Amino acid sequence: MKQIAAMTISALAISLAGCSPETPADTDRPPAWRSGFTTNGYLIEPYSVLTRADLSGANLSAANLSRAELDFVDLRDADLSGASLSGAWLLGANLTGANLTGANLTGANLTGANLYFAELRDADLSETDLIETKLYGSNLHNADLTGSDLSGANLVDPDPLFATLSDAHLFEANLTGADLTDANLTGASLPDGWRDIVSAH
Repeated sequence: MKQIAAMTISALAISLAGCSPETPADTDRPPAWRSGFTTNGYLIEPYSVLTRADLSGANLSAANLSRAELDFVDLRDADLSGASLSGAWLLGANLTGANLTGANLTGANLTGANLYFAELRDADLSETDLIETKLYGSNLHNADLTGSDLSGANLVDPDPLFATLSDAHLFEANLTGADLTDANLTGASLPDGWRDIVSAH
């Protein structure tokens, strides 16, 4: 019996050690998206209808706003780092100076949105509608824009685009002075004469 008890205690100790928050498996786990909370008087959750809401300066880090209706919303200087906006509608939204570091915007519609000086480092913008979007001064370092539509978008003099733009549609985009030297342009659709107005290999 003593031997069985000792083995049981030993197994329990091993089990508890494996569940410890100090283990690499847990420390490497990304934080969960937040939802069901209120900020600036608005309920933040997936499928929220927040058209023309004032969320300027709001702390929405890691918020889950997937498939939310955010047309013409004011998100100036808002913290959306690590947030999920996949499939969301952000037509004409004002995201000037917003922090979207590591945000998930896959399949979102940002047609006509203002992203002046927005922080989009490591953001996932694949298959996103960025038609006529203003991206002047935005940081797209390591952002993924694979398959996105940037028709008519304003990319004049942004920070260097260390971004993935493979299969992106850039027809009629304003690329005057844009630095595409380190951008991945594999399969991208670009305007005629684009090499004459940008810095690229």
